[in-house]
Amino acid sequence: MDIVSNQRQKIHPHKFTLWVAIGSILMMFAGLTSAYIVKSNQANWEEVETPVAFWFSTAAILLSSLTMQMALRAFKQRSMRHYRQLVAATVVLGIAFVVLQWTGFKWLWDNGVRFRGAGAGQFLYIIAGLHAIHVLGGIVTLTVIFLKAFFGKSRNYNPVPVEVAATYWHFVDLLWLYLLVFFVWLA
Repeated sequence: MDIVSNQRQKIHPHKFTLWVAIGSILMMFAGLTSAYIVKSNQANWEEVETPVAFWFSTAAILLSSLTMQMALRAFKQRSMRHYRQLVAATVVLGIAFVVLQWTGFKWLWDNGVRFRGAGAGQFLYIIAGLHAIHVLGGIVTLTVIFLKAFFGKSRNYNPVPVEVAATYWHFVDLLWLYLLVFFVWLA
């Protein structure tokens, strides 16, 4: 009995690895946003207007977080049809987020915000670009679990891969919210 209760208290190695990675990613973004604050006190600092597309992309990623949580619940309830539909919706919303971000950055570029000079533009491109890379990694992960749901040969209901994917997806969602709040209100 003592061994069984002790095993239940241990964190799965994949979940532990994810949390270590999330901690590292948070430190990276904390450093970048701290550098932004320090540099923004320079005399020749140029502010950047937030593109409207960023607000639509925020709605897409928030909705995708909801569909991912619903997918996780459907998986745990072994409702594979709903799980597949919800993971597909999450992937589509994730792609919509990336497309809307691209649209927002195209608008910035067309309005003279470049990756040079002493201004918010260079930080915005670097920070949001790094976030986009993490979102793309999440989309790849979601696509893999989606494909496994349709084409997997075994009927294994191990929730760990779906839980890890959901946790990561919620993380990139919350990270985007932090970055948006940072650039709009704090910067």
